[in-house]
Amino acid sequence: MGTMPRNEPLTQTPNSKPDDSSPGAPVPLSRLRAIPSLLRWLAATALVVVVLIVSLLAWGPGMDFPSEVNRQQTDGSLKAVEISRLISKEIKNETEWMVRNWGGMFDGIDYFITYTMVAFEDFLKWIPWPALFVAVTALAFGMGGWRLSLLALISMAFIGTMNRWDSAMETLAIIIFSVVASVVLALPLGILGARSDRFDTSMRPILDAMQTMPSYVYLVPGILFFGLGYTPAVIATVIYAVPPAIRLTNLGIRQVPVETTEAALSFGASSFQLLTKVQLPMARPTIMAGINQTTMLALSMVVIASLVGASGLGEDVFRALQRQDPGNSVIAGLSIVLIAVVIDRLTQAAARGRQG
Repeated sequence: MGTMPRNEPLTQTPNSKPDDSSPGAPVPLSRLRAIPSLLRWLAATALVVVVLIVSLLAWGPGMDFPSEVNRQQTDGSLKAVEISRLISKEIKNETEWMVRNWGGMFDGIDYFITYTMVAFEDFLKWIPWPALFVAVTALAFGMGGWRLSLLALISMAFIGTMNRWDSAMETLAIIIFSVVASVVLALPLGILGARSDRFDTSMRPILDAMQTMPSYVYLVPGILFFGLGYTPAVIATVIYAVPPAIRLTNLGIRQVPVETTEAALSFGASSFQLLTKVQLPMARPTIMAGINQTTMLALSMVVIASLVGASGLGEDVFRALQRQDPGNSVIAGLSIVLIAVVIDRLTQAAARGRQG
């Protein structure tokens, strides 16, 4: 006779999951985490409802936000004064103090930027247009092929035919000077941000403010410190355009593989050699992308810079708007667009060439 099978105890395999529906099964951790989250949402909703009801009953709809403080007057009485007025008054007083005490420094900066800009403009205007045609077309052909060279040739021909050559040279001088100044500032700041997390964290809100603050705000202290002319236009352009170059320099260095860095250090590379021989060359495509974005942002400031006395195509657009002349406004605006497209394609081609 065969032996009767024994009732083997049911064992749970390692990969099997307990049945959540059984009474003795433990509650999944995801459900336990969802309960406090639900309670927080219910508590927040209840708090909003309570505050809404109390505010409506106490003050009614459309209540004003408290924006005034009581200040004691000379006669001892109290007077309500707006907080924004107090802050703006303090900023004005500090600005005037800086102008009185640091006027020599501001005059020196103004002289350097104005002299450099005027000399650079005169140099660009001194170059005969056929020579500049050939130089830019050859550069475009060497970097991007015949399509880019044809685009550069058509763009320059349009600008010259529309009698905007001198204005284009003035705009080009502002852009080149602003981009060079931005790169000079961006490289060391980006390197410091990549080397120090604390410096990177402290720099982020400053860069956010520089990019998000309306560009007109930069012009007011620039006019107070330097007056009308090239200097406030260049400084406002640099402040607005430099953040992408700083961010992408930082990002490019941080994206260098750790294995590559460790290999360079294991072969005895110093910190300076590691930066110049390994990190910067490998981060060059990302840095070039930042320079490209900086150039485009600088071009977007051309018209705004004309409000403080900067000449060029931006001034042509501004004058056409004042005269309600849509024809000249379109011609000057299209000239700016063509310059932006050609520079964008050239910088992209340079980045691809460096990467290859």
